Amino acid sequence: MSTGHRTAGVTFRDRIGTPLVGDAPKVMLLGSGELGREIAIEAMRLGAEVIAVDRYANAPAMQVAHRHHVVAMTDAAALRTLVHREAPDVIVPEIEQIATAELVRLEQEGWTVIPRAESARTTMDRERIRRLAAEKAHVRTSRFAFVENLEEARQAAMDLGLPCIFKSMMSSSGHGMTVVRDLSAVEGAYREASEHGRVQNRRVMVEEFIPFDREVTMLALRHYDPAGRVVTTVMEPVAHVRPGTLYHESWQPELFPPDVRRSLDATASAVTDELGGVGIFGVECFVRGGTTYFSEVSPRPHDTGLVTLGSQWNSEFALHTRAILGLPYSGPEPTTLAAAHVILASGSGWAPSFGGLTAALGNSGVRLFFFGKPEAYPDRRLGVAVARGRTVEEARAFAEKAAHSVEAAIEIRSPSVPNP
Repeated sequence: MSTGHRTAGVTFRDRIGTPLVGDAPKVMLLGSGELGREIAIEAMRLGAEVIAVDRYANAPAMQVAHRHHVVAMTDAAALRTLVHREAPDVIVPEIEQIATAELVRLEQEGWTVIPRAESARTTMDRERIRRLAAEKAHVRTSRFAFVENLEEARQAAMDLGLPCIFKSMMSSSGHGMTVVRDLSAVEGAYREASEHGRVQNRRVMVEEFIPFDREVTMLALRHYDPAGRVVTTVMEPVAHVRPGTLYHESWQPELFPPDVRRSLDATASAVTDELGGVGIFGVECFVRGGTTYFSEVSPRPHDTGLVTLGSQWNSEFALHTRAILGLPYSGPEPTTLAAAHVILASGSGWAPSFGGLTAALGNSGVRLFFFGKPEAYPDRRLGVAVARGRTVEEARAFAEKAAHSVEAAIEIRSPSVPNP
């Protein structure tokens, strides 16, 4: 646990009110996907009033919130109007496609953005966060370059060496990312990164490929301790694998030699303390031999951290919510070995339903979480299976079996809600 050097916009509290009829804190979620859904549930458990916002109707968090709104969150004027209308105590960005410059202006006017508006803007821009990590937090990263056209892209690939990785400037969960193993693939990779990130941008990142032994997420929580100080607590490492570029499975804890674990903790603390604010951050790192490399960071619960729904008494969502409400935490706490495996859609359509649940729930240590997404398309994440086991291998096998036992049926029909 390390003491951070920035102050938080969230006020330390020892008391909470009642939603709707009292003075409960208002939490506005900007983005209402599966991660926002779990935040909403935890916030309501702690007595907060939850407003879910997304660009399409019936998003997962909307189904459990007190109120919801359909708004294009890249529309700065619409975002400002909604904030003034709802007057939230905390504004919680849950996705990348948000008018972050407007969040900065709102924060300057006194609104509280999680973790901070500038932190949200920095982490949503690969160039900003990579330079912060390398030049301010002074943590080890892979070599990288930023390019704006195909000629620069080819030159960067040659300079960094093959294989290398092309990444969108604003993305998450592997969208807009391609591993390039031959110069002939540069054009397609550049097009993918510039056109298929969260927003289109001709400027893309080209990164050295690190042949890592393990890819891990360090969940770093910046929060108040019982004495009212803002400190950083780092959770046990969450290991994960991506058969392609998208999150597929994760498990916790992943054990490392003491020196590697100290390096991972130090990397997560250095980056998140530099970003400041409160809440949980998902700090992605590579481990190669005894060396740790920083990759990227999300200023919110991380998709690989879905495993904490089974591995921690307080999941990443519970910890994030406690921190953003200003409530104290005195962790870290013991971790139970668990794994998570995604449940994916196999086709396109509306109103998916799920069968095979008897087989999926065949092991007593398995839990299923369906996200309630109204629309499916191939490989869209519709749920996750979380399982405990006596070993990593057993937990992963239980989670994979449960996820693959689920049969998602897609109803092809005209939607009754706007197409997301």
